[in-house]
Amino acid sequence: MSVRPHILLANVFFAPFSYGGATVVAEQMARNLSARGVARISAVSLVSRPELTPYAVIRSQVAGIDNYLVNVPAGRPYALHYDNPEVGRVVDGLIADLAPDVMHAHCIQEMGGDMLRAAHRAGVPLILSVHDYWWICERQFMLRPDHVYCAQNPVRIMDCRGCVANHTDATRRFETLQDVAALADVVTYPSRFARDLCEASGLAPGRGVIWENGVHLPGTDFALRQAERRARDQRPVFGFVGGPSSTKGWPLIREAFHGIRRDGFAVHLVEGSLDGSWWRGHDFSNLPGEWRVVPRYYQARMDAFYAGIDVLLFMSQWKETFGLTIREALARGISVIQTDSGGTTEHAAADPALLIPIGSGPEVLRARLVAALDAHPAAAAPVVTVAGFDDQARAFERILATLPGLRATKPRTASKSG
Repeated sequence: MSVRPHILLANVFFAPFSYGGATVVAEQMARNLSARGVARISAVSLVSRPELTPYAVIRSQVAGIDNYLVNVPAGRPYALHYDNPEVGRVVDGLIADLAPDVMHAHCIQEMGGDMLRAAHRAGVPLILSVHDYWWICERQFMLRPDHVYCAQNPVRIMDCRGCVANHTDATRRFETLQDVAALADVVTYPSRFARDLCEASGLAPGRGVIWENGVHLPGTDFALRQAERRARDQRPVFGFVGGPSSTKGWPLIREAFHGIRRDGFAVHLVEGSLDGSWWRGHDFSNLPGEWRVVPRYYQARMDAFYAGIDVLLFMSQWKETFGLTIREALARGISVIQTDSGGTTEHAAADPALLIPIGSGPEVLRARLVAALDAHPAAAAPVVTVAGFDDQARAFERILATLPGLRATKPRTASKSG
């Protein structure tokens, strides 16, 4: 692009207060675009501190990116979680002060849809990124109260009575979010499955594009670390990062291993909680193989975990939008055994004949586990090419170039700070 645009990026969390996969995407894209001089980035996110005035704004800076944190009060009414005029007014002021050329709304649950109206009021081109099903499902992940996947396709709010606490409120929410999403010039989705489901459910039909998430790619020494571990211990090692939840398939995994009558393998379970509570109290003594709980890993330590396993188990029991860990594993030559779980299957290594249908019994997974044990180590998986963060950022540049009336072509002087 000939003129570097100023992007106002909205995400519920942003450095220095980071949490969740959508935040990783937002931060990585912001840093990449900024570092390469493609765009100037300002961020707006939330904080909730009782000692501060409600809706006061705190300015912080990490890695050269200003983040304007809006202090939202705890205990807000239901409607303010999806449509908050006070947050909208704050964004009105930020747009007036910063004069952004584009607004990019990432994961904005808790922030509310009025910020999209703020961009529309100011005539700022708007990109909306959908990371999960918050826009079409009050429960965010289309999981019913019994933790079973809803399976509506398309979602019809009149069929949600059995899940929501107040159907009238849920209907108003559904309709409001459809209205504000329609203000976006472009709506991005990480997979075809997510786009097709959301658009079929009435969310800005025809405006969706696929913007695949990037992953943290392996370091240059990963293959050596992997080879050294396999030389030290030739047993096959399975890995699972989903935690002890039925929606991530843990009961299925446990039952499948319970029926295997052989040893000579190991299983690594990632402790993903902050307080060490995920696997506390779990007994693996009656399961075959050697079971270990390993510490949670961050982006910088990801290679250490993946160098220690040969097969990733991804047994999600709901239709997810992407599947970050699957791509991380494939990029490192790790085999994946997975369910037919929506957008998680949209990668080059997915074999429809080998995807485990959601709801299958443990015998199906057990057969796949035994096959992996029989094949090891002859069937080492090849490295699969997946998008990294740089690839994702360059794809975003192409999306930017499609925006009508981008303000980068008509630079303005900010009224207060720029």
